[in-house]
Amino acid sequence: MTAQAVRSLSMTVLTLRYAAFAAVATGVNVGTQYVSLAAYAGPLALGVAMALGTGTGLVTKYVLDKQFIFFDTDNSVRGHSVKFTLYSLMGVATTAIFWGTELLFHTLLPGAHMKYIGAVLGLAIGYVTKYQLDRRFVFRTASA
Repeated sequence: MTAQAVRSLSMTVLTLRYAAFAAVATGVNVGTQYVSLAAYAGPLALGVAMALGTGTGLVTKYVLDKQFIFFDTDNSVRGHSVKFTLYSLMGVATTAIFWGTELLFHTLLPGAHMKYIGAVLGLAIGYVTKYQLDRRFVFRTASA
């Protein structure tokens, strides 16, 4: 899709598409955490689960955003390397929001599943922020 076609997408369509992909990546992230915690309950289990979930969610969201949100057609190794690195760096602050919210819910609220509610809330806040960063700094040539 060309830059002109990207601009012609309605904000509603783009928002719904982005929200759906955020939901998919959130499901991958939280699902990975759930499986990890079921498989490993030793020292630092929650940290391991959060790191694994973040990794799987990051790759999922990058692929979906690149292809269906920003319509980036550069499939060269260099292009992917640069963009994935920038995409990951833009995610550092949003990951801090996500992890902080998850840990806050886990620490302050009783119940085994509260950490997942915190994770979903933190991811939602992070994704709204991340879209703006990605649009401005990662996929600027594809969507400009």
